Amino acid sequence: MKDSIFRDKSYTYAKRIVRLSQRMIAEQKEFVLSRQLLRSGTAIGALFRDVDHGRSKAYLISRMNIALKETNETNHWLSQLKDSGHISPERYDSYSKDAKELVKLLSSNVNTIKTESSIFI
Repeated sequence: MKDSIFRDKSYTYAKRIVRLSQRMIAEQKEFVLSRQLLRSGTAIGALFRDVDHGRSKAYLISRMNIALKETNETNHWLSQLKDSGHISPERYDSYSKDAKELVKLLSSNVNTIKTESSIFI
């Protein structure tokens, strides 16, 4: 159940990130940060989807941990965009709230897998 919830939420988050990046490029001519944001924000769900074809529990945990890092990186770029005036604090809060939810879901999945399989990485 958690897997499908995360899959849906990460996909919706990626769509929001794509629209934000497109808007910043079109309206503000901001190319560097918006592309970094686009790369990390869309990688989260893609990494999680990759675990469907994972070879082992260790591989699954590894990919989920990378997705966690991408989520944190996305938050970094969002902070940069907020602090440089490219996005409003309210927009930042909305994206950051969603990212925190993704982190909680990913962390929960990783902990469950570690507990169930007795793998400690």
